[in-house]
Amino acid sequence: MQSYQEFLDLSVGFPQDGFEIIDDELYFQDLNLMEMIETYGTPLRFTYLPMVSKKIQQAKLLFQQAIVKNNYRGSYKYCYCTKSSHFRHIVEEALRNDIHLETSSAFDMPMIDALEKKGALSKDMTVICNGFKTFQYKQYIIDMLHDGFKNIIPVLDNKEEFNLYDDEIEMDTPCNLGIRIAAEEQPDSQFYTSRLGVRMEDVIDFYHNKIEDNPNFQVKLLHFFINSGISDTPYYWNELEKYVTLYCKFKKVNPHLDTLDIGGGMPFKDSLVFDFDYEYMINEIVSRIKEICAENDTIEPDIITEFGKYTVAEASGILYKVLGRKQQNDRERWLMLDGSFITNLPDVWALNQKYILLPVNNWDSEYERVNLGGITCDGQDYYNQEAHMNSVFMPKTRKVQYLGFFNTGAYQEVLSGYGGIHHCLLPSPKHVIIRRNRDETFNFEVFGEEQNSKQVLKILGYTT
Repeated sequence: MQSYQEFLDLSVGFPQDGFEIIDDELYFQDLNLMEMIETYGTPLRFTYLPMVSKKIQQAKLLFQQAIVKNNYRGSYKYCYCTKSSHFRHIVEEALRNDIHLETSSAFDMPMIDALEKKGALSKDMTVICNGFKTFQYKQYIIDMLHDGFKNIIPVLDNKEEFNLYDDEIEMDTPCNLGIRIAAEEQPDSQFYTSRLGVRMEDVIDFYHNKIEDNPNFQVKLLHFFINSGISDTPYYWNELEKYVTLYCKFKKVNPHLDTLDIGGGMPFKDSLVFDFDYEYMINEIVSRIKEICAENDTIEPDIITEFGKYTVAEASGILYKVLGRKQQNDRERWLMLDGSFITNLPDVWALNQKYILLPVNNWDSEYERVNLGGITCDGQDYYNQEAHMNSVFMPKTRKVQYLGFFNTGAYQEVLSGYGGIHHCLLPSPKHVIIRRNRDETFNFEVFGEEQNSKQVLKILGYTT
């Protein structure tokens, strides 16, 4: 019978970029995963920071190439969507690449203030402030504008949001504003229109009635976000055309408008058969914006993107040990892991998200079909199919088996509640951060130890 390695190669083609097999063991981005497991144990969450910079530079290069190729007259700004991972090591790595930031809640603002005081960013940085804003969020925006963060752009999510800015913002130069368009949802959605943003038909009237004659403000940016993400579908191209057309119409009555924020949603590699042509898609977006602007006799806008998952997903993974094997009936074989999908990878449970799943060792063994079980008592704590097939296959062996989920770096740590209480009181796993030294050797830092019982008891109120 074939080995697991032969089976995977025939099924999807392997090894692939970023992965290789050396001496029957899996390496990720040249990292010896078995060596990491032997050093730090499992379950183990790891973050390989150079991948963050690699993804940012890839997108910046492709947008710049598309701008040149299409003789596009606008510029491009890469904004990192902080909510995908707020951790300092992630944000600071992203900031090394001459980018800007997009925020979504109140506590983003003191985080940015702290980074500025540390010297990680300057007050000249563009900060796109999105989301439905609480009073505290709006007050932080106002305070930071007065403190010299002159390129903070509050993006109005509703017409009432403007009132507090109008009452409290006093600056020597007009404050730049954005307006978010309430996008139409996909045909299969439970809603017709996004709950976020100003209705498309209200945008220009609102500008005329509240902002046009106000010397303290100017609308510089129009923003939209399509929930399906950036994809080569009729739905996406139809929505893009609508919003660029609105930009052109709005530009004719508002000369300050010069920026189109097309949001995020750039996909990341979530399976071994992932096939997305980034170069084609980015070039097509730039080309179509230019074409629509030409049809409407409007100069092309500067383009902003807010990439979150794309930026950070492929930097991280989580490694598990198989604690036990269970044969529950003639067909169903279970590998029980030393962690949980619900607590470590909540998108698996909540969104049926798939990630790249690979064994770390025993690649020369035969293979078998299995189900993977987490160790909570919840019936939904399992993983039994891949994005490219309706099954999971692992090496068939009685030896100690380790496996890893890869490209898990977006949202999972914050959704699972880092350092908090988890289902069945499972601890937060140890987290290791990996950097590259100038001589290409690796630098390992333990960001967080595995949570212990004393920490858990204190959170629950049993100890002080």
